[in-house]
Amino acid sequence: MSPFHSLVILLIPFLLSSIVTSYSYNDLKLWCGQTPNPQPCEYLLSKNPNHLHKPIKRKSDFLKLSLQLAQERALIGHANTLSLGSKCRNQLERVAWNDCVDLYQQTIHKLNKTLDPNTKCSQVDAQTWLSTALTNLETCKAGFYELGVQDYVLPLMSNNVTKLLSNTLALNNNGESHQEPSYKDGFPTWVKPGDRKLLQASSPASRANVVVAKDGSGKYTTVSAAINAAPKKSNGRYVIYVKGGIYNEQVEIKTKNIMLVGDGIGKTIITGSKSVGGGTTTFRSATVAVVGDGFIAQDITFRNTAGAKNHQAVALRSGSDLSVFYRCSFEGYQDTLYVHSERQFYKNCNIYGTVDFIFGNAAVVFQNCNIFARNPPNKVNTITAQGRTDPNQNTGISIHDCRVTAASDLKPVQSSVRTYLGRPWKEYSRTVFMKSFLDGLVQPAGWMEWSGNFALNTLYYGEYMNTGPGSSTSNRVKWRGYRVIKTAAEASKFTVGNFIAGNSWLPATKVPFTSNL
Repeated sequence: MSPFHSLVILLIPFLLSSIVTSYSYNDLKLWCGQTPNPQPCEYLLSKNPNHLHKPIKRKSDFLKLSLQLAQERALIGHANTLSLGSKCRNQLERVAWNDCVDLYQQTIHKLNKTLDPNTKCSQVDAQTWLSTALTNLETCKAGFYELGVQDYVLPLMSNNVTKLLSNTLALNNNGESHQEPSYKDGFPTWVKPGDRKLLQASSPASRANVVVAKDGSGKYTTVSAAINAAPKKSNGRYVIYVKGGIYNEQVEIKTKNIMLVGDGIGKTIITGSKSVGGGTTTFRSATVAVVGDGFIAQDITFRNTAGAKNHQAVALRSGSDLSVFYRCSFEGYQDTLYVHSERQFYKNCNIYGTVDFIFGNAAVVFQNCNIFARNPPNKVNTITAQGRTDPNQNTGISIHDCRVTAASDLKPVQSSVRTYLGRPWKEYSRTVFMKSFLDGLVQPAGWMEWSGNFALNTLYYGEYMNTGPGSSTSNRVKWRGYRVIKTAAEASKFTVGNFIAGNSWLPATKVPFTSNL
């Protein structure tokens, strides 16, 4: 058992007895009654052994109490999940279980960060991290269903953590505060000045800390070796230059502030072939997976060659907060680009795929990107599948000033294939296409059902001032959740400046961006 797991088990009794609770039962009923899930809130807080009978004075007190309760239950959930490892009956159950161990750990990390008094945490930061905490647990569950083994170990994991996280999202939500920060040199201000210089340099490679080269001319011959050797704690940016070549490996990046720079799309290629058809979960199929915050990639192709027949097969998965992808290409078929969670920005990128090939539950903006639909085996393409499960999550996919066209293999047979802008993977799915060029491959209806009437009233799908042969909205779907966005004010909610608060972090990366419409 790792030191982290031992610490978790030691911490649980302490947390159970030391939550800062001071309330009478009537107070409790009143406050819990304001959440979407009052029952677990009341039950678990009333069972807490350490409460004093004093009133909760403010909403902020109750939010803190609810966060501590979610943290305590997540620790218990993690310990329980760990103990179920020995009950896995086969390799597929073990694969899904292993994801859950990791995802619970990441959820605990997000809750710790939100509660840490030393973290500068705005309301939007907290909503982002809590959205991620909830997404992690949904992803854990999804793995069992994908591999068809949901009947045995998964029910033993059941607990109230997702309901408690839903409560914290509702309590922390001040009516989705979209902020409009300032920006500088054409970058959102989340990008630090040093990163701006790097991205604007004619060759960021010249500022690399370390070089990876297939031919042995660098310090490392694999990307993974360079990632594993990167300093685990560093305030500055750690730049890894990956020389041109095909790197056949699976890469996981957990360290913060890593920058991967290649020699260009189609020159530096990181490729893999893991897939659900091949026995891994969608989550684990990624050729490159990033969870270390502040990640930047530039001039690289990320590829998954499992092919359409193997179903979900991810080229890149990002759960990196404030991550940036500039002049990159993502190549696959089903589920090519997994924008899993957190805040992300893609600029001048190419994305290729067939089914749900931009999917996940991040708050993400794509700007000046080329979206290429490929020729699918079943003659239907869906570009997006956004995964918002809770109305208070501040997540969604915003596609701004991009081009949606047919890839070379689809062009000759385009008339025999139906291509849609998206379909609702989860109940509160949210996606917008704004000021983008939609070619004739896009179906007149625009959007496709996931399953009957599921999510058609609760989703938010919008189109604003798109152009091209596929952009006419006259024959679009008539769902309650679909809208043609009429005003700049509504469309502005999904810009880089507002939707991902890009002006506060992107400028430091030096990636050029448009903050507003």
